[in-house]
Amino acid sequence: MGSPLLANRPHPEQPNATPVVPKAMLYIEGGKTLAEGISLKALWQYREMLYFFTLRDLKLRYKQTVLGAAWTLLQPLLTSGVFTLLFSKVARLPSDGVPYPLFCIVALLPWNFFANSLVRSATSLVGNGHLIGKVYFPRYLIPFAALLPGLVDFLIAQAVLIPLMLVYHFAPPLTCLLFMPLLGLMVFVFSLGMGLWLSAINVRFRDIGNILPFLMQLWMFATPIIYPASMVPAQYRWIMALNPMTGAINGFRSAFLGSPWDFSGLAISVGFTLLIFVSGSQFFRRVERYFADSV
Repeated sequence: MGSPLLANRPHPEQPNATPVVPKAMLYIEGGKTLAEGISLKALWQYREMLYFFTLRDLKLRYKQTVLGAAWTLLQPLLTSGVFTLLFSKVARLPSDGVPYPLFCIVALLPWNFFANSLVRSATSLVGNGHLIGKVYFPRYLIPFAALLPGLVDFLIAQAVLIPLMLVYHFAPPLTCLLFMPLLGLMVFVFSLGMGLWLSAINVRFRDIGNILPFLMQLWMFATPIIYPASMVPAQYRWIMALNPMTGAINGFRSAFLGSPWDFSGLAISVGFTLLIFVSGSQFFRRVERYFADSV
């Protein structure tokens, strides 16, 4: 066996041959900790990819549609109209002294963002499986990017709320400017945490994509959207607060409509939101190494 040093020398019969230099090997691995795996630094580093994913999803959603982005405004308006007819005029549900259309649409805006974003996020890894096996990037960018088109829709849909409040002579209190971004961030973080959980599970068990729309319907009726939280006996409201969307929706109603704040219930919802996000992030990082073999 020859020496490794002699193996790189030119052959005597080929004096001009280029010496063979071993190529360096570059190994790319995901972060070993939660801080390395889910970081604002990585999101900023891959911001162009996030922009591409978001723009692609927005274009696909409104491609070959007549009304385009107007559906973002029509969906909550039509839904609140149907709910007003069924649950206010027929079922006579209370609305805490607030006109029912306004009571309903303030809750529908964050709920639509959560429900639509969660469904897209849960199926995002399977839908982008062709990328996972070909190019390296932090895998959590895919469920994260699935939330951004819904965030754009949520901001656009606010244009429905202000005119409706003027019609019913409601002026949002100044606290709205402070609490609305914080409540929106809470919904986004909870959606991301649930999206990390469900998208990772959906890679292995595709039943998630089939059962999730049905689950969202049940979840909506377990959340005080069509009825006020005051209908639930006080001793059981802490159970409702375990659903972070309960705290978020009650918070939006307090911020926009001046309803009394339930800070204890909101604190429980915030705590559960953080629990879902942290546990979802850790679970996602633990199983992401197997995604390329399963999608």
